[in-house]
Amino acid sequence: MTTLKEMVASAMTVELGAKEPWPDNVNLYQTYEAGQILLPDSASCLSVKAFLEMCGLKYSVVLRNNAEHMSPSGKVPFIQIGPFLISEFEPIIGFVNTKVHGFHLSANLDDTERAEMRAYMALVDNILVNAEHYISWCDATVLQTVTKPRYGSPYPWPLNKLVPLKKWYEETSRLKALGWSQKTLSEVCEEVQTCCQALSERLDKNNFFFGNRPTELDALVFGHLFTILTTPMPVNKLAEIVKNFDNLVHFCARIEQQYFSATEAS
Repeated sequence: MTTLKEMVASAMTVELGAKEPWPDNVNLYQTYEAGQILLPDSASCLSVKAFLEMCGLKYSVVLRNNAEHMSPSGKVPFIQIGPFLISEFEPIIGFVNTKVHGFHLSANLDDTERAEMRAYMALVDNILVNAEHYISWCDATVLQTVTKPRYGSPYPWPLNKLVPLKKWYEETSRLKALGWSQKTLSEVCEEVQTCCQALSERLDKNNFFFGNRPTELDALVFGHLFTILTTPMPVNKLAEIVKNFDNLVHFCARIEQQYFSATEAS
């Protein structure tokens, strides 16, 4: 079944016409990394950056404390290409794959491999992403010491208290509908353990998940695992689980060195 995000990307392709070169003035919008951005948003932003880096597509990062509210979907990151705004990992991939000439990371995969890749991406979305939101909004220690202060940081009192409260209600309602808010931290950790085990077995001793070239899955996994590993948190259970899988840790280090060392140096 075609998702709404895929329909939007498809409609954009029809509207914009045939494939064209990637413009030089693409901007990627996100919230500030120092003092504001939360774990799930940081992971999503890094996944999109990794995808663009793997494609060799140039972009500029624009930091805005209201980037979430500027986004067409209410989520970061989003990219601006001319008059168009495309938000979140899947729609951005869909746009690049269908609109930009010469860029399709998984073009070399056959139908079976592509279906398998999509299944692993769904696994990351259904477990790692939900676990990041759970830790951020359902764990009492993280909620009070990290999430609320960072999410409320752009606002004056009393909005710095009221806005995080509203977001907490939205997040916990979403997690409840998915059956996650009722989980204990131990149960969440078991889910993450299972996810990492599956990813570790698929990666095995290879540099990438499929063949000798990166795919969208590599960008997605890197974004989430690297962020979990490197984000200081008062509750480090997720990072401790990831560290148990040496090949996933080495994968993250390898992707960072290959695609981000030059960016960090500049």
